[in-house]
Amino acid sequence: MGRDRYKFGDSAAPHFLTCTALQWLPLFAQPANAKILLDSLQYLQAEGGLTIYGYVILENHCHLLGRSRDIGKTMASFKSFTAGQIVKRLTERHSPVLELLAFHKARHKTDREHQVWQEGSHPEQVEGEAMMLQKLEYIHNNPVARGYVDDPLHWRYSSARNYAGQAGLIEVATQW
Repeated sequence: MGRDRYKFGDSAAPHFLTCTALQWLPLFAQPANAKILLDSLQYLQAEGGLTIYGYVILENHCHLLGRSRDIGKTMASFKSFTAGQIVKRLTERHSPVLELLAFHKARHKTDREHQVWQEGSHPEQVEGEAMMLQKLEYIHNNPVARGYVDDPLHWRYSSARNYAGQAGLIEVATQW
């Protein structure tokens, strides 16, 4: 796949982002791999200046509404760290998925044996409250649209509960 045609706008503005597993592999159907994503997001919130307004993790991709001083670098850090942790976990488990992550790795990625994420994060700068609300609705309804749950609040790996005044898996900023 070629380089991402999407570009970050104002790097400190809120962005809607999509990170997709290589070949749409269902890596995050395993709760331990989803936890790696959540732990990394929490770390970036505490140490990397990331503000998260919304998120959803599905079996093969995740969406994020967030902002940081340099969202492009923040996302690169997120993807690099989580890829390393997922490969480490799969290696420890002798998972055959590693063969797929090696086979489908982009040829120009000569610095690694495996590739976890597709290139890019398809950033869309959020332009106002109406767009923020539209993206949040899309994120929270993604598991419903895919037929996994009937109510967005039933999807555990989402910020929908945060917006309903319930405890979510990670904290999000519900005011922007």
